[in-house]
Amino acid sequence: QEQFVESGGGSVQPGGSLRLSCRASGFTLDYYPVGWFRQAPGKEREGVACIASSDGSTYLRKSVKGRFTISRDVAKSTVYLDMVNLEPDDTAVYSCAVRKPGGSSCQQVVGDFGDDNYYGMDFWGKGTLVTVSS
Repeated sequence: QEQFVESGGGSVQPGGSLRLSCRASGFTLDYYPVGWFRQAPGKEREGVACIASSDGSTYLRKSVKGRFTISRDVAKSTVYLDMVNLEPDDTAVYSCAVRKPGGSSCQQVVGDFGDDNYYGMDFWGKGTLVTVSS
């Protein structure tokens, strides 16, 4: 089935950097909106970044602004998440998904409206683990 394949996770010390990749498998990404999500043990999954269709506008959760950057390579059907100055609280499994028609806006994905009830995301990947510790 169509899904994303995430890669690039690993173990880093606080202050370290990583680039995560989200590659479309079994479909062509084009300019579909894509969100990056993370889930730490015992916590609810939350959207951390999102890139919109057409104009490529990007959105970030407040807790990662200034540290994370999302970008897209259309030719490679891949979306990236660049992370710098990583903190222990960033430890989580990071996954990505595409917005289905009628699904959550990028602002909803990153919680800009004060609620984290995103919906209508599809082709979820299995995720890649990021561990930040001394």
